[in-house]
Amino acid sequence: MSSASSFSAWDYVVFTFMLVISAGIGVYYAFIGRGQSSSSDFLVGGRSMTAVPVALSLTASFMSAITVLGTPVEVYQYGAVFILICFAYVLMVAVSSEIFLPIFYRLGITSTYEYLEMRYNKVIRLLGTVLFIIQTVLYTGLVIYAPALALNQVTGVDLWGAVMSTGVVCTLYCTLGGLKAVVWTDVFQVGIMLAGLLAVIVQSVLLQGGISTIISDSAQGGRLNLWDFDPNPLRRHTFWSITVGGTFLWTSVYGINQAQVQRYISCKSMFHAKMALYINLVCLSAISICSVFCGLCLYSFYKNCDPWTARKVSALDQLMPYLVLDILSEYPGVPGLFVAAAYSGTLSTVSSSVNALAAVTIADLIRPFLSLSEKQLSWASKGMSLFYGAVCIGMAGVASLMGGMLQAAISIAGVVGGPLLGLFSLGILFPCANAKGGLAGLISGLALSLWVCIGAQIYPPGPENSRPLALVTHGCNFSGSTNWTANTEENPERPFLADNWYSLSYLYFGPLGTVTVITVGLIVSILSGGRQMKVQSGLTLSKEDLTLYKAYNALKAQVSIIFNAGIYTNIHVQIYSRYSHHFFQLF
Repeated sequence: MSSASSFSAWDYVVFTFMLVISAGIGVYYAFIGRGQSSSSDFLVGGRSMTAVPVALSLTASFMSAITVLGTPVEVYQYGAVFILICFAYVLMVAVSSEIFLPIFYRLGITSTYEYLEMRYNKVIRLLGTVLFIIQTVLYTGLVIYAPALALNQVTGVDLWGAVMSTGVVCTLYCTLGGLKAVVWTDVFQVGIMLAGLLAVIVQSVLLQGGISTIISDSAQGGRLNLWDFDPNPLRRHTFWSITVGGTFLWTSVYGINQAQVQRYISCKSMFHAKMALYINLVCLSAISICSVFCGLCLYSFYKNCDPWTARKVSALDQLMPYLVLDILSEYPGVPGLFVAAAYSGTLSTVSSSVNALAAVTIADLIRPFLSLSEKQLSWASKGMSLFYGAVCIGMAGVASLMGGMLQAAISIAGVVGGPLLGLFSLGILFPCANAKGGLAGLISGLALSLWVCIGAQIYPPGPENSRPLALVTHGCNFSGSTNWTANTEENPERPFLADNWYSLSYLYFGPLGTVTVITVGLIVSILSGGRQMKVQSGLTLSKEDLTLYKAYNALKAQVSIIFNAGIYTNIHVQIYSRYSHHFFQLF
């Protein structure tokens, strides 16, 4: 099969349409926003956004091409247990909306790291900013490389030409239109992502004779391994590693990551910000379920002839584009839709990252040290967007040297995101925490996370912990077939730590850093006089910030009014009017 010949003119039309619409949104917001010259307008949309577009943007920001291409391969190799990440999403949204959102929204900050100076000191703020920049640039490089790989496999387009075009297009609309352009482009791109995944699912179901066939094939192949409650932290994926580790991982993304916080603090009210997170939960779950089912479709088609073992693809991450060509090439434009889906995921994530990097650089590294007018800061924000777009394109070269996309992305997020989550949690939840404790905790958590992550790269966990499922080639039209699981060889020189400490599930890298920061930070803070410290009002969580407490007080007040004034009529009408008014405002 020639991959280049399978990409028709209609595929290019669909793909180009997605690019033109994305760039057009940036140009539109650049045009209508000519009179808005402040950095606040550019970086946080003038704090006037509503819940629904922000929710879709929150989803798009980290549901990238890694989700479209990497998650199905994860299911193909290791089974559908990864769907349990939806439980982690529920816990993450509850924690983010109740603990972190009220603090950041109330303070009205542009950069989340401004909080670190308010709560600790300037040194910790700068350290947090630098860590975020390193983490985001590395992650974004990986996200740019992923769809370029898909394009290379499906169309034969030059790999690095695709990398450059990805970076240039999203840097263009991000620089021109600011946050509003990024948010509304994300809304469009979420639709494209879902359409691409659904095209694969629908065609797979039709060709395989129904959903029941795909489920049956997956069950026989051991892919429906959902309920594994083994508490062993060395096991790569279990119920506990995915729900507990996933909760910490995604809370570090939605609770404190600048790219996400910047979105919900751009909302016009706290109500809209919280609703954005809850609507985002539905979108996150829908895309995750679709991508996991795509993995089951992938296995159903290739259960007897694994294309990777048969050397029909050069990397596991190319399996989804290979499937698309196999089942959809006879439908003009549909392979283009799938590539557009992968590309949309990349554009949304990269633009979010570039916008967030520009925001923290302006707020944390430029504004505190240089006296610039609002117009100058606005131009500096656009200049930073251009600069970081170029840097992220360069980092895609580093991403090409990494292994599986999904695990690499989560490892990057966990190693840096975990300790940062611990630092913010320490300050928000524990009034006794001081700057000495925060700094000691952050350094300890980061060192421990880096140690285990680097060790895991040098000594990858053995098959007894990762437990890859069998991928066979006995149904292929060639001789000398092999079993995929037989390719893993034991290294007799592995040290003791390799099969214990370094084999820790990559999903626990984040929790390890978070718990270490909080534990060390509390001990050092208490020993250095943190109990006598007086924290500025509004920097720690209070019961008034909790939705349940507010709901209790509101209900108590309503009951008091009803019984004291004897008002029994029209109560339902009043309640309906109030909440229907809030609902329509979401849009």
